[in-house]
This record gives sequence, structure tokens and C-alpha cells, in this order.
Amino acid sequence: MSEKIIGILGGMGPEATADLYMRIIRATPAKRDQDHPRVIIYSNSKIPDRTAAIIGTGPSPLPELIRAGKRLEEAGADFIIIPCNTAHYFLEPLQKELRVPILNMIKLSAGRAKSLYPKIKRAGLLATDGTVRSGLYSMAYAEVGIEMLQPTPDNQANVMKAIYQCIKAGNLIDGGFLLRGVANELVAAGAEMIICGCTEVSLVLKNSDLPVPVLDPLQVLAEASVAEATPKEHV
Repeated sequence: MSEKIIGILGGMGPEATADLYMRIIRATPAKRDQDHPRVIIYSNSKIPDRTAAIIGTGPSPLPELIRAGKRLEEAGADFIIIPCNTAHYFLEPLQKELRVPILNMIKLSAGRAKSLYPKIKRAGLLATDGTVRSGLYSMAYAEVGIEMLQPTPDNQANVMKAIYQCIKAGNLIDGGFLLRGVANELVAAGAEMIICGCTEVSLVLKNSDLPVPVLDPLQVLAEASVAEATPKEHV
């Protein structure tokens, strides 16, 4: 079986896209350049805001997502990964328009959470309003027996501030400070694990930051994409 080509449908945001590519590089057991999988990155920062679309205040990103996915197909990608949690709300209709499969970061992370922490029953979610409202994480984690706790309205406002006003604008320090504060309140409310439910959160929140495990779906996606791209006889 030949090696598959990874297609990254990115730009949501650009730094998260670059971060995912670096994680793929680090997750690859390579001794030379030629050991790395081929990766095609289409960073389309013009895709409309996903949260605004979900809550009804902005246009749908689906047409632009479809165009981006088709460009990756045409370029030779064998499968697609999307470093944006909120965009997964549109994954099903997007997949219907494409020939190649899309790996589902949220479902992959739920499986990893159950595998790594089989005794954990409650997790705290740090995500955009759109992702929270979509219920994507709550549904995926419920399937593996994990209840998803969400921040209070005031704390959710701080999550949005951290993502949109700080991290997307390049201010990772203040964004990380806000998110750690919300995460600690979720832990106080009973969360036994924190989920980085937004790729901007993945940029600033690490496993050593909190008294409970931090699960990063972006890292899970990077590792899954390397496994998918690697010929099985080489695994």
C-alpha cells in the first residue's frame, strides 16, 4: 500500500494551520526528509466565520469550504483534515460534495479520551460559542460515556474574548491567561479533564498548565493523519 497524501483545509485561523503542520512533522518517526508524508496545505483565510454562521449572524462558510476541499482533491490529496473545531459543524454536507474522506477531529479525540483516561466521566470544554451551541463535543463524548461541562455564560464570554480578541490577534499571553482561569473554574465545577475545543485554545493551553489532564484534539488529529498517511506495512 502506497503512502497517502495529506490535505489540510486550513486558514481558520492561519496560525492553527501552521501549528497543525508542525505537529504532523513532529509526530512522524522520520530520520530523513524523505520519511515525512506529503502534505498539501490550502490556507483559505477568506472562509466566513463559522461561529457567526451557526448563531445566525453571518453567511455560511460551506460554499467556500467546498471550493477549498475540491482544490485539495484536484491537487492530489487522498484525505482531508481540518484544523478548526467549529468547521466540523459543516462536515457532513461538506463530505457529501467530496470524493476523498475527511477525518473527524472531534470523534477521534473522544476515542482518544476514552482510551487514555477510561475512568474519567466529566470533561470541561473550552470552545467557541458556535462549537458549544452545535453540541458536537457533547454528542461525541457522550458516545464514549463522558459528560461535557460547559463554562458559565460569563466565563464563556471570556473564552470568546481569549479566542477572538487575543489569540487570533496574536496576543497569546493574555489569551492563555483568560483560558486558564476558565479552565480552573471548570475543574472546580467537577471537570476531570479539559478539552481544547478550539484550535486557538490548542495554541496556548498545555497539559502541564492545570491540575487535571488537558486533551488536545489538534494533536490527536496530527497523529491520526500521520497514521492514515503511512503505509500499514511501515507502522
